[in-house]
Parts: sequence; C-alpha cells; structure tokens
Amino acid sequence: MSVPFPGKSSWPELLGVLATLAATAIAHDRPDVSVEVLPPGSPVIPDFNPARVRVFIDNNSIVNQVPVIG
Repeated sequence: MSVPFPGKSSWPELLGVLATLAATAIAHDRPDVSVEVLPPGSPVIPDFNPARVRVFIDNNSIVNQVPVIG
C-alpha cells in the first residue's frame, strides 16, 4: 500500500490535549487527511481509511485515545 503523503501516522503526544488543539496539530502535520472529532458515544464504522484521523474525546473535549490514521 502506498501512502500519498509521507508523514506521521499517530499522535501519542496529543493524548490529554484539548480537541481543537489536537485537530489543528494533526491538520498541520498531515494536510492530506481529514480529521474527525468524535464525542463519547459516537457511532463509528470500524473501517480503515488512510485519509482519515479520528480524534476520540471525553465530555470535556479532551483527547482520550491516541489519534491514528485510519
């Protein structure tokens, strides 16, 4: 599988960061992917999409899972 834009594929340093800051950082690092911020209880389809990063947050808009490509 080829990656259209070389760069990061995970952002462990964003764990515990405010969602808006995390989304901005990911968009800066990887302008080729879409960033989805998902609040608790959001329905997700467990598919892999190399052009997407899901940012899971808690009720305080804090990132609670390491954002990864997919």
